[in-house]
Parts: sequence; C-alpha cells; structure tokens
Amino acid sequence: MNLILDNPIYRIVGATADALGVQAYAVGGVVRDHFLHRPCTDIDIVCLGNGIELAQATARSINPDIHVSVFKNFGTASFIYRQGDTLWQIEFVGARRESYRRDSRKPIVEDGTLQDDQNRRDFTINAMAVSLNNDTFGQLLDPFGGINDLDQGLIRTPLDPDITFSDDPLRMMRAIRFATQLQFRILPETLDAITRNAERIHIVSAERITTELNKIILSPAPSLGFKLLQKTGLMAIIFPEFSNLKGVDTVGSHGHKDNFYHTLQVLDHVAAHSNNLWLRWAAILHDIGKPATKRYEAKLGWTFHGHEVKGSHMVKKIFTRLRLPLGPEMKYVEKLVLLHLRPIILAEDQVTDSAVRRLLFDAGDDIDDLMTLCQADITSKNEEKVRRYMKNFQLVRQKLVELEERDRIRNFQPPVSGIDIMQTFNLTPCHEIGIIKDAIKDAILDGIIPNNRTAAWQMMLDKAAELGLHPVEGHSTPTPVTPTADSSNTDNHQNP
Repeated sequence: MNLILDNPIYRIVGATADALGVQAYAVGGVVRDHFLHRPCTDIDIVCLGNGIELAQATARSINPDIHVSVFKNFGTASFIYRQGDTLWQIEFVGARRESYRRDSRKPIVEDGTLQDDQNRRDFTINAMAVSLNNDTFGQLLDPFGGINDLDQGLIRTPLDPDITFSDDPLRMMRAIRFATQLQFRILPETLDAITRNAERIHIVSAERITTELNKIILSPAPSLGFKLLQKTGLMAIIFPEFSNLKGVDTVGSHGHKDNFYHTLQVLDHVAAHSNNLWLRWAAILHDIGKPATKRYEAKLGWTFHGHEVKGSHMVKKIFTRLRLPLGPEMKYVEKLVLLHLRPIILAEDQVTDSAVRRLLFDAGDDIDDLMTLCQADITSKNEEKVRRYMKNFQLVRQKLVELEERDRIRNFQPPVSGIDIMQTFNLTPCHEIGIIKDAIKDAILDGIIPNNRTAAWQMMLDKAAELGLHPVEGHSTPTPVTPTADSSNTDNHQNP
C-alpha cells in the first residue's frame, strides 16, 4: 500500500535523507491519524542513522534560520515548521531498541533496525511506518496489522502485552486513553494483561498518570475510560476516592444508588455541554464525600448529609496527590463541589428572590457552570421527577437573569466598606465591624434594601445604633462616590 502524503515536509525529509544516504520513515501517531482522518500536527520521523544529523540537515534545507532543539542524551532533535497558518512539530530519532530494568520505566537504549523500533511501540495502531525516501515514497510498513486493528476499532500490543506493560506501565493508561478517545475496544488478552500488571503503575510518576487521566476526562465520553480503569484495578491505585464510590449498601429493602455509575452519568452529561476540564473535574468530585457521610436512618433510609462540605474539603488532598494545580483551578472545583446542591434544592422548593440572590452572590462568575453541573446531576429514572426539576431549573435560570440585571449581585461588594465603618464611628478593627457588614450584605441579598450606597449607609447607621455606636461629627452622611466607567448607577459603590 502506498499512501498519498500531500504535506511537502515529507518530500523535504525524504530528499534530505537520500542526500545523507539514510532511510527515513514517518511513524506512530501521524500515520495512525492519517487513516483515521484526524488532524495531527506532531510528526515523528525515524531514520536508520543519526536522527540529530537528519533534523539539522532538513532544517537547513528549509531555512537556515530555523532553530533545532537537540537532546543528545535521548538521541532526538526537533524543530517547528510553518506551513501557512499551521505549525508542525517535527521530531527526529534514530531507530532503536530498548530494554528495561524492573524498577524503572526508563529504557536502556541501543541503536536498532526499523523492526526493532516498531517492536518497541506501544500498540499496533502506533507501530505503522511510511517510507519517505524517493524510491519507496509512501510505502506502508505494517508488520503487526495496525490497519486491520484500525478498521476493527481494536487496541492491542505488537508483542506480549505482559512484557509491554511491565516494561513501561504508563502504556496501561495510554491503552485506556486511546480506547476512550477513539471509542475502540481493548483486545481481551490485552485488557487482562493490564489487570495482571496494574500494580506496576506505582513506578510511574503522578504527573505522567494525571496527564493521561486528563486526556481521558477530555474525551467525548469519559465514562468509557473510567469504567476500564475501575475494571482493571488501576482506579483503586491511582484514584481510590473515586473507586470507593462504587457499590450499593442495603438494609432490608432499602438501598441507595451506585454513586460510581451516577457520577459517570453526570460526567458524560457535562462533557456533552462543555470542554472545560475543571468543570469536568467538578463533575467527577461532586459526590466524592458520599462514602464518608453515608448513614442509614430508619425513618429516612440512606442519607449523605453534608457530603458537599466533606467533598469540598477533600478536593485539595486529591489535587495535591495527583499533582493538579492548586491555584484558581482547584478553588473553582472546591466551590462547585460545595455549592452543587444549592440549585437542586431551589428546584425542589419555592424559588424565592432571596435564595436566588444568595446563590448568585456565592457562585459569582461561576454561576453558569454551576447550573450546568447541577442540571447534569439530575439522573433520576423517574421521568415525572425529571420534568419537574427541569421546569423549576428554567425558573431558577430566569430569576438569575432578572435579579442580576436589576440588583447587580454577581461578585458584588457591599456598598459600604469596613473602612467606611471605622472612619464613621472612629473604630479600630473589631467584631462590630463584621456584624454591621454582614447586616448590610444580608439586607441586600434578602431584598430588604436596594444594592446602593445611600440605602446601605442608612442600614449601617441603624445597625450601629443597635450596637450602641454613634457616628463622629461630620460622618453621618455618605461621602460622594465617583462613578466607574462601567457603573450603571452612580449610587452603587463597589469598594476594593
């Protein structure tokens, strides 16, 4: 079989290889994605010779100013090639064979043949090579039937899967990742080998594991990958908190739903509406506190009181262990886990302006993502219950829009600041300041006073009087406020 390779970089590499007297091949993902009609801007080139020399010579033939990154310890080199608006990352390496020590996934590398190089590849669909030399240009070398496996939607290893996975245990995560991304099946013998070698994942760094896990999470239907991780035993090792969600306890005829499968439903629902990795993480972790809060009460059945609080507190520990970022991404997930029941409670009950204001205040700019998560959380098999929830959710969404337009609650700061209170009553930092600020905030959120400085100032004076505080001379009326460029109401003061 000869492939039609229309990217000019292939002819350039082939001509350079001919000039150097070496054989060169495009290998791996770029060949696989060619057959799958998937975009791929990373091109791996293997040559039977010195990969660094071929990279440098190819770059010079394109443009002497191209910078070539050389990694002598690994025998690789790469550069970026621009074609129109597309940037191609081209990496070169000499054909090699690898051997492994039991305690490390870092191979001992030796020069090898193309066959050696294809033997070391993780899966048959990644072991195909295409010749780039002029006399054999486009010729496919597929010793393990990768084309057939693409046609059948199969993931399997070129050689003995036990050796493949024991040598480099990260390949177990990659097998599940590819199966999830491509919606392929893992060959039963290959899947069994993952199960047998699952404990070997301990020698892989958390960063490498999480990179693969995030790719699974960002797949169109991430539940496929999570089910495979659970089935093979990898989940219990790399993410035990999630594995602990699985199972149903019963007392008499009373059982609860399996929170593992429920969470996967929520995750898939979120994935259908958003590519936001951290919103998907919030879906994964929204019920993570349930095993720790599960109780059976004779009158109520199974309860999970406070699981949103417990789950929110668990996020940092999980993110730390998985080497996920501990900055705003983690805070965002913590917030959504903590608040995920609030819209559902609103949808169950009478939707009051006060409750919606408080939800909008607490969620801030993340309110839309929170609503997406909570709507995905409705997985009941009771169709009438789902219809009722969805109808009330629309009412909640409508009220959110109306109240935001009218009261400007999202991310609002009370119109009277702590500094205002201290200056008005000649106070140093004290408990009374917090009481007054909370009273103003609660009055605005409950709709008792409008969200403006004049009303808030009067509320400050009234609450202070209850506490026995009196304004110093000249501070009984609010100071004027210079409106900001985006203020729609000059009486609405947002303090830093």
